[in-house]
Amino acid sequence: MFFTYLRRELRRRRKAALVVASGLALGIALVIVVSSVSSGMSKAQDKVLQSLYGLGTDMTVTKAAVAPGSSSGRPKFEFDAKGNDDDSTQSSDRVLVQGFQTLASSTVDAIGGQNGVADAVGGLSLNVMKVDGQFRRGEFKQQGGTGGQDDRGGPGGQGGSTQPRGEVRGGGASFDVNSYSVYGTDVTKQALGPLTSSKITKGRTFKTSETDAKVAVVDSAYAKEKKLDVGKTVTIHGTKFTIVGVSTADSGDAAANLYIPLKQAQTLADSKNKVTTVYVKAADSQQIDQVKSTIQKNVPDTTVTTSADLADTVSGSLSTASDLAAGVGKWLSIAVLAAAFLVSGLLTSSAVSRRVREFGTLKALGWKSGRVTRQVVGEALVNGLLGGVLGIGIGLVGAYVVTAISPTLTAQLGSSGGGMGGGMGGRFMGGPGGRGAAKTLDVALTAPVSLSIILIAVALAVAGGLIAGAFGGWRASRLRPADALRRVE
Repeated sequence: MFFTYLRRELRRRRKAALVVASGLALGIALVIVVSSVSSGMSKAQDKVLQSLYGLGTDMTVTKAAVAPGSSSGRPKFEFDAKGNDDDSTQSSDRVLVQGFQTLASSTVDAIGGQNGVADAVGGLSLNVMKVDGQFRRGEFKQQGGTGGQDDRGGPGGQGGSTQPRGEVRGGGASFDVNSYSVYGTDVTKQALGPLTSSKITKGRTFKTSETDAKVAVVDSAYAKEKKLDVGKTVTIHGTKFTIVGVSTADSGDAAANLYIPLKQAQTLADSKNKVTTVYVKAADSQQIDQVKSTIQKNVPDTTVTTSADLADTVSGSLSTASDLAAGVGKWLSIAVLAAAFLVSGLLTSSAVSRRVREFGTLKALGWKSGRVTRQVVGEALVNGLLGGVLGIGIGLVGAYVVTAISPTLTAQLGSSGGGMGGGMGGRFMGGPGGRGAAKTLDVALTAPVSLSIILIAVALAVAGGLIAGAFGGWRASRLRPADALRRVE
């Protein structure tokens, strides 16, 4: 009887049911679109952060910043003053530790032994600055006659000498400065660190036995620029490395131009048993803050940076859009949804008022108030579910449109102010010292719709129906058979 009456009443009041369902559908669709866009923002931000220091890394540990020394950050280049007539080309390079501050390699084991740490690996970030060029000799151009000059610079006098008059023209120096980054990776633990943010597209990666081998993996963009390839050699500070693989960054710029075994990097930088960064994988991703506090407490003179900390350094349109989606979008969804619930409740209550004679008659025939209330709530719940179906459909279409358009957002990555170059792989810090120009990455926005969002939409539809039914049920429960008789014409 309940379902028969329910079906008959819904068919009789199709337009009213569609109006109520449409209001709920609008609010639910907006929630789905905003939630999916926010999810896309989060994925885009994760992609940006992943490109900073690799897959599987939950946090990085670096040396706590200290005041730089007077000569810190000032590499010295020395060139011979050639005395012959040849304009010889000269070259000099310097290997600099990014940030100029390092941790002892034993720190890696100390961090790896902390509660909540699943794995830890150290790496050494370097900048190589190479200067090539030549001095050009000038030409002396003599100008008319000679003149005497004494030893004190005065004209004439005893002991004077005769010198040609003229000036030196031309000459000078022309030097090119080439700077590139090198990352020393622990080849025995390649599941953590910046190299994991790139994939090998040619050749191979390091073997675990190549802990001190003169081999290198080169970034594809740098390889193209310098015409490098697998099998060729590259010279770093007088040491030749054989290229065994070419890697391509999953997004944005690569973490380094060249990757070499950690021991070789330590040798080049004269930093034996030193690392610039420790990359940490937490045993439980939900306990990252707790692990961070543990490391800071038990490993002194270190700075711990998590992905959440890094997210605060991301600016650009990605950050702006994310703030809008999280702020304005969320509250707009709540406002529209609340309005939809209120309107559906009022419309249901109004519909009950127009059915006074009907419900009064049913009560006169023996229907209890609870049965009438259940009937009204049942109709409202069906309207809510219908609105949920429409809202999910509209929301899916909206999310698909966003994904199909894939608007491009920019993410600007800059130093967090700690002055620690290499702390995040060193790739966007603008050179030694960790300060300088930021890097900008372009990220395509998507709007993925997860099962949880669909379940939330269904729950909202049911809630909307129950709220509307509560309005109408309360109104229906107050009706008396006498009310129906007063409506009889």
